[in-house]
Amino acid sequence: MNTRLNGTKMLRNFLKNRRSYCTRGGDGSNLESSKVQIFDRHLKRKQRDRAAWLTNRKDPLVNTVADNLIDRLEDVKKTFPTALCLGGSLEAIRRSVRGRGGIEKLIMMDSSYDVVKLCKDAEKDLSSDNIETSFMVGDEEFLPMKERSVDLVISCLGLHWTNDLPGAMIQSRLALKPDGLFLAAIFGGETLKELRIACTIAHMEREGGVRDAGNLLTRAGFTLPGVDVDEYQVRYNSALELIEHLRAMGETNALVDRVKFLKRDTALATAAIYQSMFAAEDGTVPATFQVIYMTGWREHESQQKAKRRGSATVSFKDIQKEFGGQTS
Repeated sequence: MNTRLNGTKMLRNFLKNRRSYCTRGGDGSNLESSKVQIFDRHLKRKQRDRAAWLTNRKDPLVNTVADNLIDRLEDVKKTFPTALCLGGSLEAIRRSVRGRGGIEKLIMMDSSYDVVKLCKDAEKDLSSDNIETSFMVGDEEFLPMKERSVDLVISCLGLHWTNDLPGAMIQSRLALKPDGLFLAAIFGGETLKELRIACTIAHMEREGGVRDAGNLLTRAGFTLPGVDVDEYQVRYNSALELIEHLRAMGETNALVDRVKFLKRDTALATAAIYQSMFAAEDGTVPATFQVIYMTGWREHESQQKAKRRGSATVSFKDIQKEFGGQTS
């Protein structure tokens, strides 16, 4: 109950004192949520409420992505005393931290009260790592954090459900102190390609019918952007088992223009097509999850900067002469 009240109180203060919070750009302009509503955020919150009760703490996909994301802290010779963890796979991130990154204070935020409560209840099993952890209910599209208040922002498998991804990333950058780090993992466009193919065919028969992550980081104002992509293939006993896994992750469809009711025969046809097109000899079916990992920094004078064009002191012709190479 205290978590809900803390989240509500902070949101009230945020709306009252918006000038000092991350929904205002550096020029004082408002960073309002996108007017184009692609995703139903209310539905997504309800889906995450349900996922809190279905979640599997031993989910190999979620845990692998969380570990791979936090592993990036070990490549940085810097500590991050205060960190903010946004939505997505909160609990998996909390378990993966294990003292890495020099995190002393960790703020865990999600739009779902039930997810926040789940994380708070699980904290007693992690008290030995001496991280001061606090919890709050909040929305990535209206980030209730003061500017320059944290050293690290982490988002694992959550930001791809925001209506304005660049805007959410800008708010994350504004929440960072100078030389603060942004770490994120989102599902890419190749995720569930097998299911989409099966669904499309089933709809046609029965009813008639990644974003550029590097540019996103640059557009959001991050420096030293880094992007890499992994694909994970998970095998299920059936397409229906895949759907149950998606529900447990809170990853079921939340499009505003989604089909509100899926007919039973269409659902069964989808499962049958999936099985016939993709099943292995042992009867299992694969599902591909593409994960895009992103890193970016808030600008600081100590960071390396690209040289301006034309500032080179050695020409390619001189290099060619020195090493005797030939250009094609």
